[in-house]
Amino acid sequence: MIVNTGFAGLLIGAFMAAGPALAQDAKADRGKYMVLTGHCNNCHTAGYAQREGNVPEKDWLMGSGAQGWRGPWGTTYASNLRINVHAMSESDWVSYIKNLRARPPMPWWSTKATSEDDLRAMYHYIKQLGPAGAPAQAYLPPDKEPKPPVIQYPMPPK
Repeated sequence: MIVNTGFAGLLIGAFMAAGPALAQDAKADRGKYMVLTGHCNNCHTAGYAQREGNVPEKDWLMGSGAQGWRGPWGTTYASNLRINVHAMSESDWVSYIKNLRARPPMPWWSTKATSEDDLRAMYHYIKQLGPAGAPAQAYLPPDKEPKPPVIQYPMPPK
């Protein structure tokens, strides 16, 4: 049997070169899975929960926009993860999430328990989406929140 070693070498080289790219794709796929099953989009993607997940992937993780979560702590606006991830190294992201202690509704106790490998996969997925959108609105403490207007309804005639 005659083997074309030049062609075989070329094939082996191509597979070896593609190996890291395939590993990166697998890591990003795992990150997407973590984002979906970790319910990150519910808060970090505007309108995601209200539209039952029917938001194009290109619009994911850009923050809650004007929609905030109001409670006795004030109003929390979900951050734009796509901008944040692009401002951090992978190691900085892991450290940030592992040490995060945020206001409600952020389940920081859950992200703190996420494995380092899964956090790194999330980083790769979010980074692959690219930076987009605007930074989140600033947190509003209860004494600084705008008061909703009081609507007075006229009494019905007797």
